[in-house]
Amino acid sequence: MQITGGYLKSRKITSPKGGNVRPTLSQVRESIFSTLYSLIDFEGKTFLDAFAGSGIMGFEAASRGFESVTFLEKDKKTFYQLKSNAQQLGVNGNFYLGDTVKILGKLDSAFDVIYVDPPYQSGLYDGVLELIKNNNLLKPDGILILEHPKDLAINTDGFAAIKEKIYADKKLTCLTPAQIH
Repeated sequence: MQITGGYLKSRKITSPKGGNVRPTLSQVRESIFSTLYSLIDFEGKTFLDAFAGSGIMGFEAASRGFESVTFLEKDKKTFYQLKSNAQQLGVNGNFYLGDTVKILGKLDSAFDVIYVDPPYQSGLYDGVLELIKNNNLLKPDGILILEHPKDLAINTDGFAAIKEKIYADKKLTCLTPAQIH
């Protein structure tokens, strides 16, 4: 798997073997960062890869100029592969090994961009969005990106949709905190 843009473009990372990691396709990654680029300036911004897996989304963010990237990963073997990839790329970040839901409940800083792509059948989407909202983990002008099955209904109360795009059987939903007027 290769990074698609930025100063690390074309650098390869190793994805853990097995079925517990489903890396985001290069076409989808390019679309996500193109959309983000049209909405915000990456310089000085923070990125949270909430279900990091191989770390490809966080590495893309670092490569494209995000100042700080945070990776959350539950699986030990996957986490150590993620750390190895970061070391090989020379990417510094904040790395947390453990259950994403528990870690989200303890984080005390807000992010400019949060990427959420849990295992599709995990049932975690609604709870994770609730945690992000209740703990103010997304900055008021931040962007929350969900990668999910296209037919999955997700409770996005407290967020406003800014863009949606379908790729075969998956959907990307970009949200921002709903402004209370």
